[in-house]
Formats: sequence, C-alpha cells, structure tokens
Amino acid sequence: MIKSYQALAATCLFIGLTATSHAEDIPKTPPPPMKEIGMHHGMGGKMAGMTDEQKDKHFRSMQEHQLKMHDLSNQILAEKDPAKKETLKTQQIELMKAHHAEMMQHHQKMQ
Repeated sequence: MIKSYQALAATCLFIGLTATSHAEDIPKTPPPPMKEIGMHHGMGGKMAGMTDEQKDKHFRSMQEHQLKMHDLSNQILAEKDPAKKETLKTQQIELMKAHHAEMMQHHQKMQ
C-alpha cells in the first residue's frame, strides 16, 4: 500500500514537472514610458512646458496655500469655543473654495 502511494506521488510529481515545462513563455513587454508628471494631481505633463521661474512661482503659491490651510487647521484644533471653531472652519472652507475656483480657472486656460 505504501509503495502504491509512493508510486502515485512520484507520478503526480512527474506529471506536474512535465506540464510546467511545456508551458508557453509569454514575452515580457516593457511598460510604456511615462511622460513627465507634475507634482500637483491632475497636472500630468503640463508643467513640462513651464519655465523654471513659472514653476517656482507655482510652487510658492502652493506652499502659501498649504501654510494658510495648516494654520487654520491648527487654530481649529486649538479653539475651545464651539462658535469660534465653526467660524474658523467656515474660513477654511472659503479658502478651499477660492483655491478650487482658481485651479479650475487655470485648468480652463490650459485647454
């Protein structure tokens, strides 16, 4: 009985090895080259046409926006008065809306 299990196991192993040796080799194709992607989501390649001075101005604008957002976030988290906290949240939302409108306006110009 043990010999039949050993023979069966050897046969299964042999069939498995034989089957994999006949598997078709799939040629690997390299991924398509990625075009330059901008730092800002959705800008894919649009910064490539900008001068260094324009890029610097853009990054400084992004930095200024982020600093304002973080400052408001810190003020919101530190504020204990619920009414003042809501006022700060409203200010932050208005800043977000203004930034979004600016981005959409810039996006319209690009197209």
